[in-house]
This record gives sequence, C-alpha cells and structure tokens, in this order.
Amino acid sequence: MGFSNLVALSIMLTTAVTLHAQGVRAITSSAQAAAALRPLAGELAFGLFSLGIIGTGLLAIPVLAGSAAYAVAGAFNWRSSLALRPRAARKFYAIIAAATLAGVGIGFLPVDPIQALYWSAVINGVIAVPIMAVTMLLAGRPAVMGPLPLAPWLRALGWLCTAAMALAVLAMLLISV
Repeated sequence: MGFSNLVALSIMLTTAVTLHAQGVRAITSSAQAAAALRPLAGELAFGLFSLGIIGTGLLAIPVLAGSAAYAVAGAFNWRSSLALRPRAARKFYAIIAAATLAGVGIGFLPVDPIQALYWSAVINGVIAVPIMAVTMLLAGRPAVMGPLPLAPWLRALGWLCTAAMALAVLAMLLISV
C-alpha cells in the first residue's frame, strides 16, 4: 500500500509539474487534461489519455465492486468469497454485478468527471476522519482483536495520523469559508 501511494504521489507530482510548465493552472474537463498532454505526446495525446482513463476504469470497477460486495455481505453475514461459485454466494455476486453496472452507468450520466473526482475526493477525505477514529478504537480492544490488539507504538502512530487527517479537513473547511 505504501508503494502504491508513493507511485500515485509521483504520478500526481509529475503531472502537476508538466501541466504547470505548459501554463495549465486548472483542469476543468477531461478534454482539457488530454489537450495538456499535446506538447509531450503530440497528436497521440487524446488516444494516450483515453487509454489511460479506460485502463484506470477497467482496474477500478472490479476492485470497487468487489470491495462493495465484501462490505455489504459482511454487514449482513452473507456467504462471500470469490472462491465460491456464484450459486453458493448469490447475494455476494449480485452485489458485484449491480455495483459493476452502476459504475458503467455513471459514465452515461451528464456529470462532469473532473468535478465528480474532485467531490468524491473531498467526501472521502472528510469521512476518513471518523472511520479512522473508529478503526483506532476497535484495533486497540482485545475484545475485538483477540490476542492481537494494536501495539502501543502503532496505536500512537494511528492516532497521530487520525489527528493529522482531522487537521487537514479542518484546514480545508476553514480555507473554503
């Protein structure tokens, strides 16, 4: 997870530096993002950007659909495993199918994808704080974790990260007012 986050950070920084050097200060549409690649990729910019978006979607939709299925099935105590055949876990696979169709369907809505990405990131950042706090509370309880509750140094680090995230959300809210 750390390595994937490092790769994502590197991609974001490289993209920001490249776009900034081209005079692009704000991206408001997918077409504008693709056009910003033109100085580097030439006439292949739109094709390259399209392949990247399609590839990202093909990677993201199954992961998101699967994680949604595991979460819902876990909440209702349904059988859930990709190792099971669909007949043995019908509700689990139905959630995967519904989430996949919903993900594909969103592409046909009249929603600006850049704005959707922006607002989903904002919402994820805000709701991360209570989720992190609950996770920290549960991870330190032997009644929940059995013989492997969170070590004290990891608990301190987790609460530090939760506080940092809360401060980031607070700063965002104060700046936007």
